[in-house]
Amino acid sequence: MPKRKSKGAYMISAVAEMYEIHPQTLRLYEREGLLKPSRTEGNTRLYTDEDLERLEFILNLARDLGVNIAGIAIILQMRERMEEMNRQMQSFVEYVRSEMLSRFQQAAPGASGAIVPIRRPAVAPRPATRTER
Repeated sequence: MPKRKSKGAYMISAVAEMYEIHPQTLRLYEREGLLKPSRTEGNTRLYTDEDLERLEFILNLARDLGVNIAGIAIILQMRERMEEMNRQMQSFVEYVRSEMLSRFQQAAPGASGAIVPIRRPAVAPRPATRTER
C-alpha cells in the first residue's frame, strides 16, 4: 500500500494517483455510499487518513478477493455493526465492573467480603459403575 504523509486531507487526484485508480472509481464509491469524503466550501472532495484506511479495505476486497460493489457494501455494513456491538459490549463490561466494585466497597464491615452470598456447592451423586451394580 502507498505511504501517506502524517495527518492531513487529500484531494481526489492525489488519492487516485496514490492508489493507482481512476478518480471516477472514487466518485463511484462515494455515489454507492462506500466512501464519504468531506468537502471544502468550493465542493472539492477531501479524503482524510480514515477515508484512506477505508479505501484500502475496499480495494483489498475488490482487487484481492474479487468482491463486487454490492458485496463490499454488505461487508462494510456488517463491519460497522460488529464495531458498534463491540463498543456496546465494552460499555456493558465497564458498567458491570464498576457496579461490582461499588457493591464490594459498600459491603458492610465484618461481612465475608463476598458480593453474593456463597452457598455450599451441590454434589451430584456419581453414577454407579458396572462393578458396583
